[in-house]
Amino acid sequence: MLAANDDLKGIGFWTDDITNGFGDRQAYAGNYALRAAAAVAGIYGNDAVEALYPLLATDGDGNKVDTRASRYTLTFPAGQLPPVNAFWSVTMYDGKTQLLINNPINRYLFNSPMVPDLKKNPDGSLTLHIQDTSPGKDLQSNWLPAPKGPPYVVMRLYWPKEEALQRKWQPPPVQRVK
Repeated sequence: MLAANDDLKGIGFWTDDITNGFGDRQAYAGNYALRAAAAVAGIYGNDAVEALYPLLATDGDGNKVDTRASRYTLTFPAGQLPPVNAFWSVTMYDGKTQLLINNPINRYLFNSPMVPDLKKNPDGSLTLHIQDTSPGKDLQSNWLPAPKGPPYVVMRLYWPKEEALQRKWQPPPVQRVK
């Protein structure tokens, strides 16, 4: 389990979640800079056993994600959706303002309750389309509208299972559509 004094580390192409900074007074062990950062990030933030918040850092090639220049996909292999006891979500924000994206279909996230309504690939995997324009009528059910520019994408895992807490499961990389 992560402790408040752990260093932030990358988990693949997603940064470690911000829950590294949350804990009780004893967990901070005098690390006042971390305590201040946690207060700025979310004064009532959840501990890792309550929620994990991986943030998209780069695409699968290690490049900064820019939805003005490229289209992207996020594919969860069959049977490998985020391991949670409660629910998970992937939320899109504007990278400059960190506000939700105004879009024609009023969709700002995908979450576990939406999975039955999403189009699965023939192999059972689930692909989400991350781009600023519709991927077309056939794929629109899986479209997460993005800004024209850098996105700020947060995955939330509420009541994560042990494999997420121990980093045995990691979010899949976002792939640039070529």
